[in-house]
Amino acid sequence: MNLKNKKKKDWRFHIAHKEAIIGVILVIINFIWWYGFAYGLGSKDVSEYHYIFGLPAWFFYSCVVGFIVMVVLVVFAVKAFFKDVPFDDEEEGSI
Repeated sequence: MNLKNKKKKDWRFHIAHKEAIIGVILVIINFIWWYGFAYGLGSKDVSEYHYIFGLPAWFFYSCVVGFIVMVVLVVFAVKAFFKDVPFDDEEEGSI
């Protein structure tokens, strides 16, 4: 069996593709969150900034809260959607 056919039939590639798509979606969510708060709230004049715990609100929401939200989303995605996949080659194990 050539490598191309082997990749098509291996069930682990289907799972790897699904998990890669979930990872890309998480990255897009993180970027939208960060960009929205950083440039949405941070585009004002400095004299109009609001501060939270000594940090500008745009920085607090984009970096501090964004980090916490992304950690929660990644943990949820890994626990809910990711599966444990063996890395061993099935053909070698069956011989």
